[in-house]
Amino acid sequence: MVLDLGVEPTYRHGDPDENGRFGAFGGRYVPEALMPALLALEQSYRLARTDPVFTDRLTTLLHDRVGRPTRLHQVPRFAATLGVPGLKVYLKREDMAYTGSHKINNALGQALLAIRMGKTRIVAETGAGQHGAAVATVCAMLGLECVIYMGGHDIRRQPATVARMTLLGAEVRSVDSGNRRVKDAISASVREWVTSLHSTHLLLGTAVGPAPYPQMVRDFQTVIGAETREDILRTEGRLPDLVLACVGGGSNALGLFHPFAADPEVELVGVEAAGRGVADGEHAATLTAGSPGEVDGAFSYLLQDADGQISRTHSIAAGLDYPGVGPELSYLRDTGRASVRTATDAVALRGMLALSHSEGVLAALESAHAVGHLMERAESGELAPGALVVLCLSGTGDKDLAIATERVGSGL
Repeated sequence: MVLDLGVEPTYRHGDPDENGRFGAFGGRYVPEALMPALLALEQSYRLARTDPVFTDRLTTLLHDRVGRPTRLHQVPRFAATLGVPGLKVYLKREDMAYTGSHKINNALGQALLAIRMGKTRIVAETGAGQHGAAVATVCAMLGLECVIYMGGHDIRRQPATVARMTLLGAEVRSVDSGNRRVKDAISASVREWVTSLHSTHLLLGTAVGPAPYPQMVRDFQTVIGAETREDILRTEGRLPDLVLACVGGGSNALGLFHPFAADPEVELVGVEAAGRGVADGEHAATLTAGSPGEVDGAFSYLLQDADGQISRTHSIAAGLDYPGVGPELSYLRDTGRASVRTATDAVALRGMLALSHSEGVLAALESAHAVGHLMERAESGELAPGALVVLCLSGTGDKDLAIATERVGSGL
């Protein structure tokens, strides 16, 4: 039995094994001092996910404060631009959730779990700022102290989101070591957590890190796919042929994919950031160009050099600019259940513009990678006539206005 968020999917993909592994991937690659905290977190989560008091409170807050269920929104004008006869495209509108992205689903779940464990303080990381904004909001809502680490590079390209977190009462700490991006923010937040385990919960925003974080984040995000499955069956009378989501760490992708994992007729596609080009090495396409290794406390795919050192990354989307990926997505990729494609910065911007011009929907640059890939797939003849497609619009593009405007003005 797993967490029930008010929608009963036909199938739920399996949990990791007793060692926190999905096949070969996952586990706990952490200092011995962290093991008791992780095992206590795992035990608390196992009890909470079957406790109706916990799940009912989470479901109520998701409805009353987040605005769930979010809309499954057909976009016929955009679909018509793709030139495929009978094509239907639906967007799962996570940008319409409170705070503007899917991140609040997991932030709220973990914050409630932290309170259940007697914690009074939250430490978190953020890249694009959407997870940070969600955490700051939830901490203000529930009366928790909040510290958020953000790479110095990302602070400079997401100033509005930084201001939002600060106004919500969070302390935002700049990380100016390493690549100054989300990987470095994760490392800094873990170091902070180690020094205050008795009072602090580490609220990771994506499905990475040591067990139980990958499963826990996935479960809190599965509400995305559960709602999608229910709505598409009610609206179309059948399952989609293709579901798409962008992939950084993997939270929105797993949230969408999970309830469709046992349906072989549904193609699951994750779209990674090819940046300026995979061949040029300026990208964040971990599952495409990476290799297995240990990153942020778990065995998974990562971008690394011949000596095993983590590679620098690039993406126009701060939320995808991460050299690793969650272990469950690594497993789904290696077993062939999910396929992985890439989209460059230019393709993502093209997707952002096409959707906004045809439907008045401004996608986050992260989600725009999936939109751009769908356009390329249509142009290459990969979409069959009459195909039914669902794409997770994981966040709003409001945070990306300065970046997109500058790039569009310079000719992409």
